[in-house]
Amino acid sequence: MQEIAIHTPVIQLDQLLKWEGIIDTGGQIRPMLEEGIISINGEITTERRKKIIPGDVVKIEGVGIWKVIAG
Repeated sequence: MQEIAIHTPVIQLDQLLKWEGIIDTGGQIRPMLEEGIISINGEITTERRKKIIPGDVVKIEGVGIWKVIAG
């Protein structure tokens, strides 16, 4: 599990994935959400702009797992 430090109290899921370089554009998240391969704290999400806070764990099947920390 890797850690991602954010410098704001909240970040949107699509912004987080762009920040980490997992996707290049916000539109690239849509197929991942439709396939159900993204989970936050163990629950599959379908929300592109889901709010992520420090302590959350984001998992993308076949890609990786990240824990969000305050930076």
